[in-house]
Amino acid sequence: MKKSIIHKQLVKKNWYCVDATNKILGRLSSNIASYLRGKNKPEYSRNLDNGDYIIVINAKKILVTGKKQNDKIYYHHTGYIGGIKKIKFQDMLSIYPERIIYLAVKGMLPKGILGRNMLKKLKIFSTENHNHQSQNPIFLKI
Repeated sequence: MKKSIIHKQLVKKNWYCVDATNKILGRLSSNIASYLRGKNKPEYSRNLDNGDYIIVINAKKILVTGKKQNDKIYYHHTGYIGGIKKIKFQDMLSIYPERIIYLAVKGMLPKGILGRNMLKKLKIFSTENHNHQSQNPIFLKI
């Protein structure tokens, strides 16, 4: 079986728009990660960034299942001794709704420079207004 070599200059990157209204966080994030990696294309290669750009709107209307609405906690460290900080899901949703989807998708992408470059193609907005109309994004039904 022959394998064709794909050059990153020949890869066409599309723009997609996803509405997160009443969508489950994990299911939405896994689909977004799949499009960012380029797994929806026949020329997929795991060592090449041939994924598409994704615009997520209405991030503040995301849902989670079970008791995660009250029990889920996000942790981060400031870098100082004893500098662990935590924030509950409800507070994060009211203060930083974009960061919830960002962290969920980040955990599903490869670690290293390839994953960081894929994550740069994710644009998240808490409302339905975004500044990428000139790219003519295709509305993606997930």
